[in-house]
Amino acid sequence: MFQDNPLLAQLKQQLRDNLPKKEGVVRASDRGFGFLETDHRGESYFIAPQQMKRVMHGDRIIAVIRAENGKEQAEPESLVTPFLTRFVARIKVIKDRLFVVPDHPVMKDAIKARPMKGLDEKQFKEGDWVIANLKRHGMSDASGHFAEITEYVTHNNDPEAPWWVVLRRHDLPRCAPDIEQEWQLREEGLTREDLTALPFVTIDGESTRDMDDALYVEKTADGWKMLVAIADPTAYIEPGSALDLEAAKRAFTVYLPGRNIPMIPRHLSDELCSLHEGEERPALCCEMLITAAGELLPEPRFFAANIRSQGRLIYDQLSDWLENGSAEGFDPAPVIVEQIELLHAATTARQTWRKEHAILFKDRPDYDFELNEAGEVVAIHASFRRSANKIVEESMIAANQCAGDFLAAQPGYGIFNVHAGLDVEKFKGVQELLQLHEAPLTDETLLTLPGFCQLRHWLDAQPTSYLDNRIRRFQTYSLMSAEPGPHFGLGLSHYATWTSPIRKYGDMINHRILKAIISQQEVPVRADAALTDALSLSRRSNRMAERDIGDWLYARFLLPAVASQQVFDAEIMDVMRSGLKVRLLENGAVCFIPGSLILKDRKRFVCNHDEGRAYLDGEIHYELGQTIQVKLQDAIEATRTLVAIPTELPSAAAPVTKEVLAESEHELMDELLTEPEETAPEEDEA
Repeated sequence: MFQDNPLLAQLKQQLRDNLPKKEGVVRASDRGFGFLETDHRGESYFIAPQQMKRVMHGDRIIAVIRAENGKEQAEPESLVTPFLTRFVARIKVIKDRLFVVPDHPVMKDAIKARPMKGLDEKQFKEGDWVIANLKRHGMSDASGHFAEITEYVTHNNDPEAPWWVVLRRHDLPRCAPDIEQEWQLREEGLTREDLTALPFVTIDGESTRDMDDALYVEKTADGWKMLVAIADPTAYIEPGSALDLEAAKRAFTVYLPGRNIPMIPRHLSDELCSLHEGEERPALCCEMLITAAGELLPEPRFFAANIRSQGRLIYDQLSDWLENGSAEGFDPAPVIVEQIELLHAATTARQTWRKEHAILFKDRPDYDFELNEAGEVVAIHASFRRSANKIVEESMIAANQCAGDFLAAQPGYGIFNVHAGLDVEKFKGVQELLQLHEAPLTDETLLTLPGFCQLRHWLDAQPTSYLDNRIRRFQTYSLMSAEPGPHFGLGLSHYATWTSPIRKYGDMINHRILKAIISQQEVPVRADAALTDALSLSRRSNRMAERDIGDWLYARFLLPAVASQQVFDAEIMDVMRSGLKVRLLENGAVCFIPGSLILKDRKRFVCNHDEGRAYLDGEIHYELGQTIQVKLQDAIEATRTLVAIPTELPSAAAPVTKEVLAESEHELMDELLTEPEETAPEEDEA
């Protein structure tokens, strides 16, 4: 009787309408319950397990806030934005019915699913990897969540699953473009200078096939004249053609451990366009003048040419020759020796100038995975920028700086890499931090390019990298823009890459603009915001894919180190709410150190994310940039995570038992759920 009483129902609704409501994001736990985290820092409300069945981790919802037993709880009322749309999942078969389980640390519940039209339901087996779309959300339908399987990725036991899963997670292609034809040089109305007699050289990795830059240099009265010749795929690819549209969609060549997926067909990238030794190739060139002090003179000359590389140089071999005076199996001809010596002198001067007047990259190593034929990691090699790498780096940065200034002047647009430096909305925090540490510059000058360069130089001179790491949290991310703008991360007024058109679609666009100006033809129209946004998003997806496959391979490769209790040197990358994030210096792996493994008493051991420090009994115990020694405690392939523990622990630390480790994994899950996809802005490299 009471159940069907409309007056009672109306009264209940009125009472509900009078309750406070909050909008926020659902944060699940691996123990059934969750929290609603609002946009107000530190404000969260408990969500009971029964209510969590209606929502998912990451959903943005509006919830009614009820007080029960003196404690406030959130009751989901309406969905604002679902967390899951397109997602990677694994097949689960229950009573001959298909379900999918999202590939996510805490999403363990199976979702009812069916294949889309055209997919055979019988092809799906337990544990297979698939792509699915959420078609129905539990907040909008009492029958619960429902997904449609849109793509089969690979089978359960595929040893190459990490690559296929990561590529499809980020909606990246699995293979080269399937567009082949009899490629012919186009008639572009462009005069090409014959530079085939000049001893251009290429400098690349030993296995590189898509060689896209060659260098030549001459001594002048006050420095050097350098020619940078860049491979010219636009000489073959017609604007608006099927391949051009496909290259625009891909935006970049995808580089992953053990393989790459080219932006254009390999016959073009690795053969016809690649600057192979002894082969005549069309190129777009920049002639620049560098003073003895390393300064670039204005008004570089861009022109089209045909070149023929006369020396294929290998990074490590050339570096050995430059640094030690000889290299095994390397006996270059005198004309190549002359080029090497001139290139080394010119780029050394250039680096010296940039160190004083712009900003140099941190000399951090790259980590290269060595794989066997089965796709298993047999070793991870740390490679630092050596002499040969710096020759190429400085040459490409100079060429891209020239292109940036040239395009900014005419036609006033192109594809620019822009970086705004410090985030204006966070500037007050920067000022307070710098004032606390008595920095020489704390006013609005920091928002200018000269001021930012001065700040970076001061930070580089500090005895530790603690402040550097703190300041990077206040920096913006770099973007790709059609409008000219400075690149604070490089310390340059303009930066427009055109040196990798085989690998980057934005560089192809700049090639076409430069060639139109050279030949006095109609300049292509300015790229719209949709294109530049897509390029920025594609670059970010590529970086995340490289990170994700690396995390997966690290979890596999370092499992034996858990058993052996091998000791690693590690740098503290981040101080989080409940522990530390560190990078192993030997191989680049990122690990999480739960605070409970350091000290169970979290009143004595406190992690302060805002300060980038962890305190023991009120004293600084760890801080950003500090190097410590750690041992691995767990390698979890399911979540692609590594758990570590410092070798030196407080005397009150408890032994690491299975129970303690299990409890620490709850902290790990919490951090995985709140960690941003990108933790610190990175400068763009040439």
